[in-house]
Amino acid sequence: MTLFAASRLPREILFGKGQRQVIPEVAAKHGRRAYVCTDERFAGTPAFAEMIASLRGASIEVLVYDKTLPDVPRDSVAVCVAEAKGFRPDMVIGIGGGSCLDMAKCTALLISHGGRLQDYYGEFKVPGPTLPVIAVPTTAGTGSEVTPVAVISDPERTLKVGISSPHLIAAVALCDPDLTLTCPTALTAIAGADALTHAIEAFTAARRGTDPTLPQKHVFVGKSALTDHFALLAIKLLGRSLERACRDGSDEDARADVMMGALAAGCAFGTAGTAAAHAVQYPVGALTHTPHGLGVATMLPYVMSYNLSAAATEIAEVGAALGVLDAGSGPRDTAAATIEAVARLFAAIGITRTLAELGLPADRIDWTAEQALGIDRLIKNNPRSLDIVAMRRLVKAAYDGDMAAAAM
Repeated sequence: MTLFAASRLPREILFGKGQRQVIPEVAAKHGRRAYVCTDERFAGTPAFAEMIASLRGASIEVLVYDKTLPDVPRDSVAVCVAEAKGFRPDMVIGIGGGSCLDMAKCTALLISHGGRLQDYYGEFKVPGPTLPVIAVPTTAGTGSEVTPVAVISDPERTLKVGISSPHLIAAVALCDPDLTLTCPTALTAIAGADALTHAIEAFTAARRGTDPTLPQKHVFVGKSALTDHFALLAIKLLGRSLERACRDGSDEDARADVMMGALAAGCAFGTAGTAAAHAVQYPVGALTHTPHGLGVATMLPYVMSYNLSAAATEIAEVGAALGVLDAGSGPRDTAAATIEAVARLFAAIGITRTLAELGLPADRIDWTAEQALGIDRLIKNNPRSLDIVAMRRLVKAAYDGDMAAAAM
């Protein structure tokens, strides 16, 4: 196969200690009226107060919406947009975790193009550019600051739904790892495991780059030379520092590694896409009401085991980035050791080991498999094909904690 690459990213990515201090200069490039989306918890912090004061000190008018909820309930976006109506913002600034950034994206979308949020579900439904979004993450996991996706919960649907469009990519991703220093240990672990899952699924995704029109037809196009670069960087940084950041939240170097890892993972999967671990998590999350990152990380070692026969070389490269030594006579042995290393890392930071422990009812295993198999944009990205028999076996293996059964 000849070299293929695709990547869609913000116009500007700023990363480093203290970067939040330049928010006024960054915002001024996009206008004088900023609508800020955050949540109630972060709105009450000194860091947030300082950022808002700095914007106003630079003669930028600010209106704050601080009622963002986890998983962005569909109808809450309409409320946020209604509050902005008389303000007429030039930009939307999302400050907070992934839900705050997704709220900012959805708000910019509806202010710019109107209609209902459900008009835009799926891929390439956004008709054109939106108000510029400045994304300022305070957690290190979702990568939403650089991706073309906003995920919301719709009360009329069992599973969460996504809006995927290059027009949703933030104009600026402004990442200051100091904003994660107060992130609780459990959230650090779940968000970081989510980022590592993004990176590994992007790197081991199917190669689909034979059709030159592929990026014009699909938002997620499988692995490529550029997404591989970002994914391996993310895996290296998260592998060396995620456990350290969970053990000592004040470790600035570890925090920087984990936030850069989440950013790089977003740069990878925002174009490559993710695969079976994410497909299974959608129905599992709907049934168990557990955090997204916890679900995908619980699934990842089982999905890697299932994919071993089709992606041993790529999984071995993941191992090299994690620091796993050559484990035998070829890539398959090293790949097997890599899966064990990922499972050990997740266990060390408190990730649930099985779907049973996550709370999935035994009588919903078949339903979970059926729903997961129906998420075509993720299933077609998996390096080993899946049918309903294989998916049921995979979900059952993850429920039982049977890694050998997952590899069959």
